[in-house]
Amino acid sequence: MLAIRDQRDKRAFAQLFDHFAPRLKGFVIRSGAAPGQAEDIVQDVMLSVWRKAHLFDPERAQVSSWIYQIARNRQIDIARKNGRPLPEALKAEETETEPDAGQVLALEQETDVLREALNRLNPDQREMIEKAYLGELSHSDIAETTGLPLGTIKSRIRLGLERLRHELKDLRQE
Repeated sequence: MLAIRDQRDKRAFAQLFDHFAPRLKGFVIRSGAAPGQAEDIVQDVMLSVWRKAHLFDPERAQVSSWIYQIARNRQIDIARKNGRPLPEALKAEETETEPDAGQVLALEQETDVLREALNRLNPDQREMIEKAYLGELSHSDIAETTGLPLGTIKSRIRLGLERLRHELKDLRQE
């Protein structure tokens, strides 16, 4: 996304499109759109991503969050334009108020526990888990960027997740 934002890199955009287009289409269809309409929405969303790339700030949101928010907003715009009732999932999200202090505190505590558990992992395992789950890279992408064999990547992630599960269990009992 940064290459698209900073250099208008068409090849990077093509990769981003190939990754997100099928996922967005499924998301839009699950929200109640017909398959044809979903394809139109996805095209619209990805065009917006290209046009608004300069607005993307990695410190404010992950790429996926930013793109899915654009898709959700586009669906709401279309529903309003057509005078159709909003799908329940979108209506619920639109009417939610700010989370209460208890929810915010609980989320912060969960985040701290997860961060502590991640820090207890072997650095190689932690790096692979962060790339796969926080960086949203596929196993093949991780292998390509690190130069490690795909089997090694998968093993480190599997072993790291198993250890992470045990660390989380131990931290919650403390």
